[in-house]
Amino acid sequence: MRVEIWSDVVCPWCYVGKRRFEAALAAFPHRDEVEVVWRSFELDPEAPPERVGDYAELLSRKYGFPVEQGRQMITTMTETAAQDGLDFRFDLARVGNTFDAHRLLHLAHARGVQDAVKERLVHATFTEGEPIGDHETLVRLVAEAGLDAAEAREVLGSDRYAAEVRADEAQARAYGITGVPFFVVDGRYGVSGAQPAEAIGQVLATAYAQSRPLAMVATGADAPGCDDGSCAV
Repeated sequence: MRVEIWSDVVCPWCYVGKRRFEAALAAFPHRDEVEVVWRSFELDPEAPPERVGDYAELLSRKYGFPVEQGRQMITTMTETAAQDGLDFRFDLARVGNTFDAHRLLHLAHARGVQDAVKERLVHATFTEGEPIGDHETLVRLVAEAGLDAAEAREVLGSDRYAAEVRADEAQARAYGITGVPFFVVDGRYGVSGAQPAEAIGQVLATAYAQSRPLAMVATGADAPGCDDGSCAV
C-alpha cells in the first residue's frame, strides 16, 4: 500500500503532520507493507533563496494582518508542535525558496533515503534555523542524512529532478490540492491537513482492508464448479 504525502520543507504544519503520520503508522499492524513517498509542493514558488526578517513580520507582509497577530500564530504553532514532540524555533527560522530542496528529495527517493532526508531538512528549518535555500547548506544537510555530497552538489548544479518536482506539482493540481500536508492513500483516499494520528490510522485501516483480495472461507466440503475454460459435468 502506498501513501504519498505532498508537503513543503518550510511548512510548519507539514512537520507536525509528519509526526502524526509516523505515530499512526507505528500503530498500524501492517506498517511493513506501507510505502511512503514524499511529494513536492512549493508554498511560495517565487520566494528568494532566503527571506530576511522577523518571522512574524514576514507573515504580516505575506498575509496582510497585523504583526501581533503573526506573533500569536507563532506562539500557538509552537505550543501545538511541542505536543507532538517538536521544538519549533521561529526566532531562528531562515525560510526561502524550496525548489532545490525538493529536487534533492527526489534524489533521496532514488537512493532509498527519502524519509531521512525529509526529516533532516524540516528539522534544520524549524529547530536549527538553517538557510534552507542555500546550496552548500543543503549539501551538508542531505549528506548528514545519507546522500552522497558530491552527487547532491552535482544535482544542484544541473536541472536534474526539476521535471519530477513539476510533475508532483501538476499532480497536486489535478487532485485539487491547494494546501499541505496532503496525504493520498493508495491513490484513492485523500486526507487534508495535519490530522490526529487516530484519524490517519482509520484511513490506513480502511484503505488496507479494501485493497486486500477476497478471503476464502473454509466450509469443510468440496463443491462442484467450472474453471480453466472447462466444465466437467
